[in-house]
Amino acid sequence: MADPKRDVDQHDEESLIGDGVTQGIVRVGDTVRRPVRPFTMTVQAYLAHLHAAGFSAAPVPLGLDSQGREMLSFVPGDVPREPLPPETAGEEVLIELARLVRRLHDAAQAWVQPADAVWGGIPGAQSTASTPDGEPLLVGHRDYCPGNVVFRDGLPAALIDFDLAKPTTRVDDIANALYYWAPLLHPKDRAPAFIDLDIPHRVAVFADAYGMTADQRHALVPAATRMIGRFHVNMRAAAQTDPAFNRMWDEGVKDRLPRAEAWIHDEGPAITARLTGR
Repeated sequence: MADPKRDVDQHDEESLIGDGVTQGIVRVGDTVRRPVRPFTMTVQAYLAHLHAAGFSAAPVPLGLDSQGREMLSFVPGDVPREPLPPETAGEEVLIELARLVRRLHDAAQAWVQPADAVWGGIPGAQSTASTPDGEPLLVGHRDYCPGNVVFRDGLPAALIDFDLAKPTTRVDDIANALYYWAPLLHPKDRAPAFIDLDIPHRVAVFADAYGMTADQRHALVPAATRMIGRFHVNMRAAAQTDPAFNRMWDEGVKDRLPRAEAWIHDEGPAITARLTGR
């Protein structure tokens, strides 16, 4: 790798189009440059720990460049966009994602965050701390939307964009992954290939691949129900203050989240029954 901290010409930069929340992300060679936010150095310390612990499926933190931007290694692969394409509906995708999340959690378990740690969040949101489920806290990704999961050879291989990482529990972080990838959504709001899928079965496939304990399986649906409720409250608040979130709210979030809340209330018992064998 060439010296990543060297001055770069604007012509060296390739804009990276994401979800539109974070502006000014560019690729320079085999690095990514991002605006520095209050939580940047905390996340860099977290990523450094993950790599030291053997979890290589995340960007390598490279400090700041000569323009004061955050630097990360570029993670090669394919990033799906919503609506999820048909090839992502296979159970093997769920299995590999579950294994990826488990490796992340195991690597993060021993990390002690700095005393001055600062974590990101949705603008204007209320506290997004995980709800108690008997699990010890660890720092999880907390945003497994399709744009943050890198695929190689058709399967999840790495995670990017740790902007919402913060202390959480394994169960809450698993619920986040399942919200996007089971998905825990009303059929009206799923991609076409996911509309008629057996969601309780898919959640059980993920749970088996992750190695969820009996206690975690019992805690999952209550945690997912509370999480979706937080999504609704926080996205409504963010839409009132941030143009990017206002756009997402108006483009469908304002309808999708109430439907998700009603759906998990109705279908949650079937998911728990499949998970626990009762």
